Amino acid sequence: MDGRNLAMEYRWAEGHLDELDTLAAELAVDRVAVIAATGGLRSVQAAKKATTTIPIVAVLGFDPVQLGLVESFNKPGGNITGTSIIANELGPKRLSLLYDLNPRIQKVALLVNPASLNVDMEIQSVSAAASNTGRPFVALKAASSSEIDAAFAAAADQGVQGIILNPDPFFTTVRNRLIALAASHKIPVVYSFREFVDDGGLMSYGPSLALAYRVAGIYAGRILTGIKPGDLPIEIPTKFELVINLKTAKAMDLNITPGLLAIADDTIE
Repeated sequence: MDGRNLAMEYRWAEGHLDELDTLAAELAVDRVAVIAATGGLRSVQAAKKATTTIPIVAVLGFDPVQLGLVESFNKPGGNITGTSIIANELGPKRLSLLYDLNPRIQKVALLVNPASLNVDMEIQSVSAAASNTGRPFVALKAASSSEIDAAFAAAADQGVQGIILNPDPFFTTVRNRLIALAASHKIPVVYSFREFVDDGGLMSYGPSLALAYRVAGIYAGRILTGIKPGDLPIEIPTKFELVINLKTAKAMDLNITPGLLAIADDTIE
């Protein structure tokens, strides 16, 4: 319990990714027992740069082996473990769900944060999936609130009929703004996490963020009992859920097809 048998220190860059190295270095100097790096890939890289000895528990949307963060999923080795929610690899599936939402949807955009790493990989995968259907695709970029406004304005001007939101931590911090813009422009958006749909977004497809952070907490607790992070396998999700907000669909004059409703894991009315 915080304040009883442990003390928790918090650091938040408030969206300024260039500050993460300094914040991680502060924790390393303080010799904390565990660093929970849960702000995406950049926060994990900052923690890794700051220390090779303090255990790091990460919540990632990427393949940590491919990125060179760990040796393998089963035996990470080194001082990093955690969970990989594989959220960034689901872009083509979210694209197909947009097409299923309304067969008349043609032009779709992927909204990404250009400050994130590996966004080009997701752009390429979604673009290829759209190309296979013969439908147009565009990539939109935003790294600030003003750029988000501009991105939605550009989407409207270019005749975009649906948007896929990249699972970047920055977008999670401004999700209410994104939801409001989607509603005002009446553009269907597929999000990565159900938290967006719970707050009024239309539809999401992805792993459970709550479960990922629970795993991170369990791992941190096990490390505090003496288990080495390199001996804890990287957890991956076993289920991805489709959540649809029917109230939002009605407000946007969208009729959810029976086929899409049939495969939804949860609906909000």
